[in-house]
Amino acid sequence: MSLRYKPNVTVACIIHATSQDKYLLVEEWIEGEQRFNQPAGHLEANESLTQACEREVLEETGLSLKPQGLVGIYQFSANENLAFVRFTFFVQLDEMLPPAPQDDAIHAAHWLNFEQIEAKQPLLRSPLVLDCLRDYRRHLQQGAAYPLDLLNSERLTIAPKSKA
Repeated sequence: MSLRYKPNVTVACIIHATSQDKYLLVEEWIEGEQRFNQPAGHLEANESLTQACEREVLEETGLSLKPQGLVGIYQFSANENLAFVRFTFFVQLDEMLPPAPQDDAIHAAHWLNFEQIEAKQPLLRSPLVLDCLRDYRRHLQQGAAYPLDLLNSERLTIAPKSKA
C-alpha cells in the first residue's frame, strides 16, 4: 500500500496599496537565507480559510485586515515529499499602512512595486509569489476576481466526535 498524498493547505494574501501601486511582502530568513513572500501560512484546525488568512496577515504584518476576494488556488510541489495547496486572497487598501510584524520568524515587511518584486525573483519563497501576483494584476485589468463565498468559509463544519 502506498502512502497517501497529503499536501499542506496554506493561505496567502496579496495586500495592495492601490494609490501607490505597491504590495506588502514579508521578509524572513529560512535556513540562513533571506526570502520574501506574501503574508502566508498554514491552515490550522477548526478555522476557515478566510480566518486563517486574517490570522496570518495579523501575525506577519500586525495589520487587522479581512480578505476581499480570492485570487486563485494553486498546487505546488517543492519535492516529492513536500507539497502545498495554496489559497491566495487579496486585500486592497487606499494607501500603505505601517506594518508591525508580530511573528518572530518575520524579519521585516516591505512595501514594493511590481518591478521591485520581479527583481527579487531569486529571493522569493516560491514561484507562487510571482505567479499569484501576476494573476491578481490580470484580474484587476479584467475587472474580475473570485468572490469569497466560493469557499463557503462562513459555514465551517466540524464532524461530531465518533463513539467508536
